[in-house]
Amino acid sequence: MVLPQNKQIGPRKRPAKSKTGFVTPFAPPNKIPKSAVANEENVPQTASEAPKLRLSQTVNSIEKMISVLADAGCTLINPSGLPCLPSDLHKLRNQLNSLFSSDSSLKSEFLLGLSSYVNSPSNLRRILSPSKRDGLGSVRSDSLARVLLLVPAVQSDIQNLLLEKLPEYFDVDPAGNIGGRSSSLCLEEDIARLILNQFRWLDFLVDSEAFTEKLFQVLSICPVHLKKEIIGSLPEIIGEKNNKTAVDSLQEMLQEDSSIIVPMLDCFSNLHLDDMLQEQVITVALSCIRTIDAEHMPYLLRFLLLLATPTNTRRIISHIRHQLKFVGASNIWTTQQSKMKGKSVVNNTEASILDALRTSLRFNKVICQETLNELKNLEKVQDHKVIDIWLLMLIYMSNEPLQKIVEKLLKKKILEGCIVETLFDQCVSGNTDLTRDYLPTLLSISEYLLACKEDKVREFGVRMYTNLFKELVDSYSRQEVLGALITHVGSGISHEVSSAMDVMVLLASKYSQELIPLSSHITGILDYLETFSIENLHKVYEVFSLLAFSAEVSTGPFGSPISNELLVIVRKQLSHPDLTYKKMGLIGTLKIVSYLGDAKTMKHLPSSQKSNYEEALELLETSMNSCKQLPLPLIMFYDELALTLKKKALHPAIVEWTSKHVGDFESKFLCDLDGGELMVKDLYCGLEGDLWMNLDGDISPICLNILPLVSSSLRAASSLQILPANFVLLSSIEGLANQGSLAGIDALLGCPIHLPSSKFFCEPLWGSLSGKQKQIMILSLFYAANWLRELLNAFCTQAVDECNAVSQATREEITLKLFKRLRNLVFLESLLNISLKQCSFSLPELQPHPESLSPNQLDHNRDQEMKNESGNGNVGLSQKKKKEKKNSQASLTDGKLRQPTIMDVLRKAGSVPTQEPSTGPSGTCSKGNAPEPSVNQPRNINMSANVDVSTAVEHVEAQRHKFRPLLLDCFAILAFQKTQDSCCADPAYELPLCLYFLRDLNKKLDYCSPRRHILVRRMSVPPAFGEMKVIEFISKIQPLFPSLRRHLDSAVSGVRKDTDTCPDHWRTHSAFAGNPDIPNITSCRPSGSRSVIKETLQCFGKMLNIPNVQRDRSVLSDLLEALQPISILDCFFEGMQLIPSPGDIGYLYAGAYLFVGNIFDADNDLNDIGKDIRTGFSKELLSFLSKKLGTSAYKLLMQKCDGVNDIEDGQKVKAEVIQKLLRIYLENCQSTSDSLSELACSVLPQVSSHRSALEDGCCFPTLCPATFYIWYRVLVKEISLLEKARGGGEVEDVKCLLKKLQQSVNVVVSLVNLCKTHDKVNVRAIAVKFGGKFVDSFLKGFGFLQGQFELHHEQIIQMVRELQTATRTIQTLCSDAKGMKQTAITSKIPITKRSMERFLFRVKELLHSTSSGCTFWMGNLKHKNLMGDVVSSQAYVDDQKDNMDNVSTENMDIDEPTDIAGE
Repeated sequence: MVLPQNKQIGPRKRPAKSKTGFVTPFAPPNKIPKSAVANEENVPQTASEAPKLRLSQTVNSIEKMISVLADAGCTLINPSGLPCLPSDLHKLRNQLNSLFSSDSSLKSEFLLGLSSYVNSPSNLRRILSPSKRDGLGSVRSDSLARVLLLVPAVQSDIQNLLLEKLPEYFDVDPAGNIGGRSSSLCLEEDIARLILNQFRWLDFLVDSEAFTEKLFQVLSICPVHLKKEIIGSLPEIIGEKNNKTAVDSLQEMLQEDSSIIVPMLDCFSNLHLDDMLQEQVITVALSCIRTIDAEHMPYLLRFLLLLATPTNTRRIISHIRHQLKFVGASNIWTTQQSKMKGKSVVNNTEASILDALRTSLRFNKVICQETLNELKNLEKVQDHKVIDIWLLMLIYMSNEPLQKIVEKLLKKKILEGCIVETLFDQCVSGNTDLTRDYLPTLLSISEYLLACKEDKVREFGVRMYTNLFKELVDSYSRQEVLGALITHVGSGISHEVSSAMDVMVLLASKYSQELIPLSSHITGILDYLETFSIENLHKVYEVFSLLAFSAEVSTGPFGSPISNELLVIVRKQLSHPDLTYKKMGLIGTLKIVSYLGDAKTMKHLPSSQKSNYEEALELLETSMNSCKQLPLPLIMFYDELALTLKKKALHPAIVEWTSKHVGDFESKFLCDLDGGELMVKDLYCGLEGDLWMNLDGDISPICLNILPLVSSSLRAASSLQILPANFVLLSSIEGLANQGSLAGIDALLGCPIHLPSSKFFCEPLWGSLSGKQKQIMILSLFYAANWLRELLNAFCTQAVDECNAVSQATREEITLKLFKRLRNLVFLESLLNISLKQCSFSLPELQPHPESLSPNQLDHNRDQEMKNESGNGNVGLSQKKKKEKKNSQASLTDGKLRQPTIMDVLRKAGSVPTQEPSTGPSGTCSKGNAPEPSVNQPRNINMSANVDVSTAVEHVEAQRHKFRPLLLDCFAILAFQKTQDSCCADPAYELPLCLYFLRDLNKKLDYCSPRRHILVRRMSVPPAFGEMKVIEFISKIQPLFPSLRRHLDSAVSGVRKDTDTCPDHWRTHSAFAGNPDIPNITSCRPSGSRSVIKETLQCFGKMLNIPNVQRDRSVLSDLLEALQPISILDCFFEGMQLIPSPGDIGYLYAGAYLFVGNIFDADNDLNDIGKDIRTGFSKELLSFLSKKLGTSAYKLLMQKCDGVNDIEDGQKVKAEVIQKLLRIYLENCQSTSDSLSELACSVLPQVSSHRSALEDGCCFPTLCPATFYIWYRVLVKEISLLEKARGGGEVEDVKCLLKKLQQSVNVVVSLVNLCKTHDKVNVRAIAVKFGGKFVDSFLKGFGFLQGQFELHHEQIIQMVRELQTATRTIQTLCSDAKGMKQTAITSKIPITKRSMERFLFRVKELLHSTSSGCTFWMGNLKHKNLMGDVVSSQAYVDDQKDNMDNVSTENMDIDEPTDIAGE
């Protein structure tokens, strides 16, 4: 190869140029740069000589360029191929830079030669490819182009040269084809990428702005593939000074081409942006969420969440929620793709999106917290989206500390109705792969929701479980779902078990064929049957019956293992002697019968095989035979069979079999009459009988034969015990046969009842009766009352308009008889209550369905009955013995403070039998024979004393769970307008009847209460009531609201003194109803009216507090409408700025408050005003009504009430009312702290422990020695809560805050000092317990005192001194309690002592850390009593050491500087 001639040839130079001239090894250039020919304009040339001259100049410039490189040590023309660079590149760059800087013409000529040289693609590739370096063998080094780029003198020119060459190689492949994708080439062949590679990671840029501008000009015309690569490489190419230009240029470029979003995000991530540019980049990225392709969305989300800071996280999360189009079940394309094999693109994209979100949430807790805050602020249903559910699940699975917060937020949103079930459906439906990937998290959330107490939340959990089972078709996932449900079933929590069984019933009804292969995983439910309620037992057997029936249908005539196993289980349970297992067997058998005997699903089988209904008949026969001799199982069998007949249409053969078994009803329980009179009048155990309550008069052909049946079955199981259940089954058969009409048995509604003569209930004869005769009379009344209850249940359906099988005349006749029967029922229960009060007796059970069958409930009921007996014990016990007994139990007055005795522990464990037998007199044990019932001796109570039928029947209520329940349909009687047989137009004659229903409704509302799981349900409920949802219950009682208001108005008018009353109401209507004339049973209208008002308001209050009512606006509006006054004057809202408009919930609440307030103005009696509802209206109205509520409570506390002094003698209801009123007053008064100070420092000290409120001159009639403990406990609790809330550190004026602190300390000191005059153990126990809590709360604000000590040290020291007097008194109380072995107090001493120790050392720390001059002295206190007298330490020798240790912690004095003190 020939090199250019050079006179000075160095040791590394090539031989001199030959005389023949230079022969170029490459083709002539196609293009000559303008700079290379700039000096040729003034040279005269001919047309033929110009190209030759230009070629000659080009060759000369190339030779010059090669010569310059050679002089610097770089061999451009290398025989082996690529240029050869020297080992010292730094020296090469410096030499070239010095050369070009000193000679600009040489620089121009060099650039001209280089430009000409790179016109050839092969030459361009040679200088772009990595070169070899001398002395390093085959090791590759930087390319020649990169070396030249690092020469400052020519860097800009080289950059421009390479950038201008870049467009020539946009679409050229190695074969020379135009339009080829060079991105598919390797790096060494792709010239465009080689050029780009030269600009990466340069040590410096001479003119970065010009280079960046030139680069973006070229970038704007690049093809997409190269544009993406250049954008992704920008952080490696441009300098940090050009970030603003890069961001602005890319933003404009993105508007034209959205496909560059991913490399652009990558570029932004690697740039070092300031805060302003970062916000601009975030804005650009957020604008792309709506338009970006789904496959690029994960990159965008990662980028955004990576840039999230505490200041912009909320904004980013908000945009993601609103603009992210997360594909749900509503997307048709997704649904179609989910049916294809393999994973769809959409599902893969969604998985990538969720993975991007999960990764960001996992490593950035700020994003998690801001996401939760964003979701908390959403209030409307339409604001919540599918992505919100996924965000909650991602936070739940990524951050364990936030799981509780997520659970509570989700629960709150469900209760508010913001997150609905359709949102979760969209998350799961059509997204099988996603659901499977996140199954553990979905199950965890479902488990939490299903375990909640709120019905609406559990319903959401039921929907989640059902959808998970539906969507996941693989065995493993479905086994996981079933396993979680079995865990719920085994929890033992009633509502959780019930909801889990609801899921199982849904799955068994919809996916029975899919559940059959997995049946082995759900048989574990059978292990928990002993703990199930009746409601859950129904669900269990429904699940297995559905599976068995489906398996039998699918397997054919040979049966299935599930059905065979189920039949074996129920037969074993039926044959078991224990009532619990027999109950399970009866429920299971009848559930199987309901499916086998269903008339709609009958199968046609060969004649050799039994049909389904024949198998059902065999099961019925087996069940009947197993419980024929046992009353309770037989009652359960009849009730369950009647319920089954109402729910399903069974085969005619089964209906006929049932008709035969109830056909002997007349021969068992009825007796023929002659002209409405008994044919034979006999004496039964010496008792004369009589016909009671004959509504049909002389035309009545029959009577209910109760007295003979009771007298003949005292020691055996009475057939009357099954009478109500037998009648229920009879009425079901009759209605089924006559399209709902009971015309065939309507004679039973008006027929008389054969009972003992009414003269025996008068005082002269009652005292002469034997215990056996009294037992007969009580049982007769009990069975008659339950007979009337079932008559009301059966015939109330005939009086409503919905019954088309009854004519209007018949309906009116039945309505009149129902009113009479209701009056008979009230009369009988009042008479029964008097009899039980005279002679306590354990009644037989007629209703074994509710949870009262459980041992714990039976024990509670037994205790209540024994309590009633002991509360009405013989008067013959001397007053001296009573006093001694009361004094011996002085330390046990509070039931919560009572310590269990050894006998209590043994009796609870079953080692010692209880006093009263667990079975009733009618054979509730397994053998059918009952023990002799316990009948107390006659009590010296006047039987002739007047009894008000409006008074609560306490002795009957104690055993109410044994009665037959009233159905909800009976409450429709309240809405009937009875006009016949009325002595006058006064509607008050209905009040005793209304009061009876109201008391029963109150108990049923307790069953629907949110706290029903902790309420004692001493009530009987219908079999179907337990299965009824709360929303169904509300829908049934909603029509009663106007009727309740009508009766409430009548009751309010009855308590007014100016109202004309009819004294013969009760007697007249009682005679119309056929009640016997017993003079001492009367009705007092004022007391009855007050009871109706109280019960009605309690019903409304309980209904308002049912969550379903609060969420259903229509029901809530109807309920509040029933409590509206005639008009609301504008003066009622005086002082308010925003007055609610009529029809608003707030306006309705205000009207209800005004109406109830008017009732209390009319009636000064003490009543329960219900709970404060604080939802549904503005804060201003809430504050307004709260003040009025506090004023009303204050008025009630100031009113005189008879019987307040007797609260300790058993009137616990009034004690609870006083406590609630006092709390309402303190919570809603104008200043709680001022009210507490007045009550504690001025009012309570006026009450002595022995005198009455009048003697003490107390301004509160409800405050007396009997109620002192109630007031004291409320005040001590309120002051501890008040101080605790203030200790949180609210920003207030310092002087005002110190004043409140001083006021709180004064209240505590006054309350503690009251223990000196009131020596009751419960009062002192409260002082010790809450005194320590107050000290803890006081210490929470001690930092504030420490900060203000320099300015207010005198006031703070005085405050601590006063609090010290209270702590010393508490110390003395603790010492006395230890000496007197008062366990009610000693159990609270350790916690209180620790609180006072902390107080001691915090004060010491405060005084030592300040320079106030105060001194602190700590020593041993002398042992003194509450009066301040020194007590000899030898008085408590056993506790001397303990007392010294305890009192030393409280021995603290704070002295001023002038005092002599030691430390």
